[in-house]
Amino acid sequence: QVQLVESGGGLVQPGGSLRLSCAPSRSIFSIYAMGWYRQAPGKQRELVATITSGSITNYADSVKGRFTISSDNAKNTVYLQMNSLKPEDTAIYYCNALLTYRIGQGLSDYWGQGTQVTVSS
Repeated sequence: QVQLVESGGGLVQPGGSLRLSCAPSRSIFSIYAMGWYRQAPGKQRELVATITSGSITNYADSVKGRFTISSDNAKNTVYLQMNSLKPEDTAIYYCNALLTYRIGQGLSDYWGQGTQVTVSS
């Protein structure tokens, strides 16, 4: 079974930056797309940003111009650079991947355990 391993969360002051990383825990056949979602207390999980294997990106309006999603296809790793962070960015950030684990299998949807991002002075 494949797990997504996230890192990079933490506490930062408003206006600060953080970089999240996520990668599968073992080698996989191929990745179609990866992305980041977040869930704040009392709110539903929402999309933050996604990137396909062809580097097509999509962002939530609330993070456009502040967050940048990128990937290293050789390492099957996705990154989320978060700049100009605001208190309203405080949430648990979840990594997501649509991938094929083994040759001959179809696409499956995987989620990480989540990493806490807190923006506070």
